[in-house]
Amino acid sequence: MSSAPESVEAAAIVSQARGESALWVQALRRPDEWEPVFSPLAPPQFGLGLETVYEAYLVHYGRPRLFAPPDGDEAVLLGDYLYAHGLVRIAEAGGVDAVAAMAELISRCAALRADGGNGDGEAWIDTARRLGGEPAADQVDAALARHCARVAREVQAE
Repeated sequence: MSSAPESVEAAAIVSQARGESALWVQALRRPDEWEPVFSPLAPPQFGLGLETVYEAYLVHYGRPRLFAPPDGDEAVLLGDYLYAHGLVRIAEAGGVDAVAAMAELISRCAALRADGGNGDGEAWIDTARRLGGEPAADQVDAALARHCARVAREVQAE
């Protein structure tokens, strides 16, 4: 079994998941591959919620850092569980306006994925800014690089 995640955000996500369901315990990645992606771009109070929602996004569309669900059905359930918990955390940190920003992000990214489009990384950056973040260009570049490594898609011939 892996040691506990190094960050406060990862430890909180894992701890709550362990307390919620044996399914989530079985789906934990050993060792985890935690690295914050978009939370460094937003104000600190949104870090846990943002990374929880991002982990949900990765469970649905990419390569998660903390979880490795064994099949598609469990991935859908786990992703939805993480989305819900992330939105609760965002609501506690920033209220209705913050939840609205996250809802728009989730909708925008789902539409991009459904259409096979690009730009989901930029959507996350826009949301970090909407939450009050003022990231420097090098922080944005680092976040986009980490994101692309987690959600890389095969290039399709046109």
